Amino acid sequence: MPPSGLAFDYARQRFHTVLIALALALVALAMLSLAAPLLARTVLGVRVVYAGAAGVSLVFAAGGIAGLVSAAEALALPFGPPWGPMRLALDPLSAWFLLILGLCGIAASAFAFGHVKGPEAPRRLVPYPLFLAGMALTLLAADGFTLVLGFELMSFASWVLVAHEHENAENRRAARLYLGFAALGGAALILCFGLLAAGVSAGAGFAALRATPPDGLRALAILVLVVIGAGSKAGLVPLHVWLPLAHPAAPSHVSALMSAAMTKVALYVLARVIFDLAGPAQPLFWGAVLMALGLASAIMGALRAALEEDTKTLLACSTIENIGLITLGLGLALAFRAADLGALAAVAAGAALLHALNHAMFKTLLFLGAGEVLYGAASRRMDRLGGLINAMPWTAGLVLLGAASAAALPPLSGFASEWLLLQALIAAWRVGDLAFQIGAAAATALAALAVALSAAAMLRFYGMVFLGRPRSPRAAGATELSGAARAALTLPAALTVIFGLTPGFLLELAAPALRLLTGAGAGLSALGGVTVTVSEGGAGYAPLIVFVLLLILGGGVVWFARRQAPGIVRGPAWDCGFIAPPHHLPFGNPATQVSAAGMAQPLRRMLGKTLLAAREKVEMPPPPGNTAPARLQAGFHDPVLVLISGPLPRARDRLAALAERLRDFSLRQCLGLGFAVLLALMALLIWLERR
Repeated sequence: MPPSGLAFDYARQRFHTVLIALALALVALAMLSLAAPLLARTVLGVRVVYAGAAGVSLVFAAGGIAGLVSAAEALALPFGPPWGPMRLALDPLSAWFLLILGLCGIAASAFAFGHVKGPEAPRRLVPYPLFLAGMALTLLAADGFTLVLGFELMSFASWVLVAHEHENAENRRAARLYLGFAALGGAALILCFGLLAAGVSAGAGFAALRATPPDGLRALAILVLVVIGAGSKAGLVPLHVWLPLAHPAAPSHVSALMSAAMTKVALYVLARVIFDLAGPAQPLFWGAVLMALGLASAIMGALRAALEEDTKTLLACSTIENIGLITLGLGLALAFRAADLGALAAVAAGAALLHALNHAMFKTLLFLGAGEVLYGAASRRMDRLGGLINAMPWTAGLVLLGAASAAALPPLSGFASEWLLLQALIAAWRVGDLAFQIGAAAATALAALAVALSAAAMLRFYGMVFLGRPRSPRAAGATELSGAARAALTLPAALTVIFGLTPGFLLELAAPALRLLTGAGAGLSALGGVTVTVSEGGAGYAPLIVFVLLLILGGGVVWFARRQAPGIVRGPAWDCGFIAPPHHLPFGNPATQVSAAGMAQPLRRMLGKTLLAAREKVEMPPPPGNTAPARLQAGFHDPVLVLISGPLPRARDRLAALAERLRDFSLRQCLGLGFAVLLALMALLIWLERR
């Protein structure tokens, strides 16, 4: 029950103060971007930009918490498009994702601050505040125009950051592909909100759109358009091919923001349109569509992560897998809501929101850790790394927490949200549709497969990068991080542990957002904010108890091992039966260690040939009896990327050739063509008005 009298007025005034503070934070980011060309000339100026971005991100995080514990309000700005002012609002759903953006922005900006070594190119510094501003504006938008404006600003600024090293041919290719998908997503969202606003006389404000939800073919078209628009930015299969190319091309702190925050902003747009603006209830097949896309993304992303040999590309593919799991949870919540199972819808939506937050934290940690490895060991290739746990122990320890959370090991944060998603999947048999029940059973098995593949990918990532012996002289001479960069990794690492131990508290904090998404919040209960219990079925999870038991078990194993062992004796690592390395390889022969391709060989042979057209070829030295080593050539192709780089360009060329024939039209033919297009558009408008 809302407060009354003077207390109610005070609450309203305080919330308007939060919105005004957030609007001023957007203005501050715009001013930082305008001043960046001058500030980029000195080390102090560059640090001012990144410190300012970190401060604004702190405001975003605080505003997100305030939005979760206060009533929703809106603020009309004194400017906007011709049909009305731009509007800002902060409700529990946008506040949850604003909290994610704020936490990620603090860590990424602090990491960039810690690695400022001199003046920076303006093309790398100017877009960074705009990138943060675009994401925040998308989350705070209360009308279609403001949301699309923020979404396009986010896309354009991130594209500039991806293309900042345009001298590299791979970066240019990644930037072109990313720009194409960004244009596709923006066009789809414009059409989506155009259809939502069709027949609405009060403009494209969210309140007016909620009052007239779409139905029939218009609703189906909105579903398709928002999946294309938001899914292309989130990295849902088959709109994912830009992500493994663009994220590694960007600077490490930008990669962390793109993977941890930008993809969540896209999922927020998806949830906002489908769960909120499209009406209080949708057909069951809407949820099935999201579940199918989420499963395909989870399997494809996890398998690619288990096969990649570049650290940042591996983490980008892992993002596709986790975005798929979040989308699976959203689709399951939508299906439960359609079946009038509000409590289970709250469980599935809670799993999705919780995993969005948890993934943002451990993926920020992993990308910043990969960036620190790139700074310290000068390589992203796993076959040129190894043994960094000795040269970079602090980084190795923090990244271990992130990798363990990404592998869903208890009691870290990744396990809590994925366990909750599994409980929702197990309860999907309560939906009365037989086809959905069969599909949900298959989805449970496929989701478990994706989680297992992700764990294998994280094991391979950590083992190849930090364990074993250095595979190159530069890896042997790697240097450790310090200062602000160390703090930047420590923040998400600490939150990964804290969030893993207190999932109940986070779900209580997210309860208003769950009620907005599902209309119910009774599917979950928490004891003291720590123990989580699923009301439907009674399953429970107590992370603190699990943590204490693991500590006792681990301590007992260490004590027993030390008691039985006579002492610690250091010796050379086993060389797999190879002869001693030559003198010009003082750190050991890399051939005596497993390679990235070799470690991925079982999965590549079992699953890669079917899903990714994986191939292997062993090259033997030509003369018989030659003692030179054989070489294994292994690789794979993403089928969607092959389609984009093959048949689609040929179809584009054919269409361009047909369009070229328009130049030969006479004046009468050109006028007739224009008149026909005008009549077609008028007919479309009349049809939309009648709908």
